[in-house]
Amino acid sequence: MPNLKSAKKRMRQNVVRHDRNQQVRTRIKNARRSMMEALEAKNTEAGEAAFRTYSSVLDKAAKVGVIKKNTAVRRKTNAANNLRKIAS
Repeated sequence: MPNLKSAKKRMRQNVVRHDRNQQVRTRIKNARRSMMEALEAKNTEAGEAAFRTYSSVLDKAAKVGVIKKNTAVRRKTNAANNLRKIAS
């Protein structure tokens, strides 16, 4: 346990940030799962809607700093390529 006042505050901040980051990571996983389910069902309309949601969630996560910007870009590119495969 921390002894200094500033260390105690830092510990409280880390707990809050950890919880917030976990929520964002869960949103990313859920958005990805819904998109993959739509792609497996070969439903392009649902896939496009899920892709928009997934892209938005990734952008927000990158903006907050939960994931890096290039990671979000890479995941969106892979998702778009998967969507393009079923559309054609």
